[in-house]
Amino acid sequence: MNPGVNHSGMNHSGANPGMKMAAALLATVIFAGPSIPYFKYQRPIQAQPGGQQFVVVDEQIWKNARPDLGDLRLYSGQQEVPYALMVERGSRENDNKDVRVLQQSVVGGKTQFMIDMAGVAEYDHIDLKLAAKNFVAHARVEGQEDMHGVQWALLAESILYDLSKENLGGNSMLRLPLSTYKYLRVTIDGPVKPQDVLGASSEFRQEQKAVWRDVGGAPTVTEMPARASRDGSSRVERKGTMLTFAVPENVPVNRVSFDIDPAQPNFRREIHVTDDKDVYIGSGEIDRVHMVRQGQKIDSDSYDVSFSAIGHKTIKVIIDNGDDPPLKIKSARLQQLEHRLYFDAPASGPLTLYYGDEKLDPPVYDYGKLFLLAKDAGPAQLGAEESNAAYTGRPDERPWTEKHPAVLWIAIVAAVLILGAIALRSMKTAVAA
Repeated sequence: MNPGVNHSGMNHSGANPGMKMAAALLATVIFAGPSIPYFKYQRPIQAQPGGQQFVVVDEQIWKNARPDLGDLRLYSGQQEVPYALMVERGSRENDNKDVRVLQQSVVGGKTQFMIDMAGVAEYDHIDLKLAAKNFVAHARVEGQEDMHGVQWALLAESILYDLSKENLGGNSMLRLPLSTYKYLRVTIDGPVKPQDVLGASSEFRQEQKAVWRDVGGAPTVTEMPARASRDGSSRVERKGTMLTFAVPENVPVNRVSFDIDPAQPNFRREIHVTDDKDVYIGSGEIDRVHMVRQGQKIDSDSYDVSFSAIGHKTIKVIIDNGDDPPLKIKSARLQQLEHRLYFDAPASGPLTLYYGDEKLDPPVYDYGKLFLLAKDAGPAQLGAEESNAAYTGRPDERPWTEKHPAVLWIAIVAAVLILGAIALRSMKTAVAA
């Protein structure tokens, strides 16, 4: 046996290098872990004992937690409670498939055709591919298992339209109750001709709506007159309405939502979103189309514009009014997708949310990896923010030289003087020789 090595794998000069590295890595992991004295802030949570519950991330948490929310921790007494951080974006499952359009013809002066839904188990939307432009038509949809059957079940009636000439969009979607019929018969009363029906696709949607929460307060509103372009060109910028929002510190924003007076006539306006330095953030359109054309009623409303912004103290939303008067806006608000912390509440004991540790790594829980939303998950009450009375902060992990810069500079100056003296002495010795 080599005399320099004992049975434990340690040599006489000290620990095995691999074990040293492992020990250092372990120390780093432990040091990066959570500890109640390292958190600056705490908030009590009132939760019902047992069962899945959640708390909503509010402006106070966004202000004092890390931007990625990676320093949030739940504790029941001294025991860490795992959680799942979820953004309530909503969800939608789409199943699209092209389906055959058969027997386009004219029946009783109306365009009629069949749609073969074989191979589609369930559906609730049919998207027609139409060549017609600038029209309004009424569509009747019936279902049957036998293409040659006598009695057809009425499923739905829809208004199809294309108002591209008036810049008011269009609709070619047949919206149905959840259906399983093998064949559909569509009858269109209007200017759509059989040859205009180019095809169709089925669309089944199962939606869970997103959850939105308002951010900040009401904006200041400024009407902007037409003016020369700011880029130095001869172009004239059209009239606009500017809404200026103050954004709470560090709070992300995902959309602007308008409440338009019901007395407002039909409109379609472009929206531009910038920061206080006019740097582009996002854009979109809002519109209202309520009208009766060719004996058919059209209703379409869109009052939201989505974008993504974080870290902005001010957000400006500009409505391009063109040559039209300003919209009759009842209110406007910035909104964000709600962020929730889901957890299984302990059977007893206080529950506390801690945050405010900038050096803490984000948590990795099996609970989050395998998270399943319970149907009966309910909100828990999040109390007011308090300073953590046990806060001490993390130990100073800076290198010794950064902790004592004065000593370092003294050592550097001393070294320079010593080297200079040695060099001078060497020069004198060389001259004397």
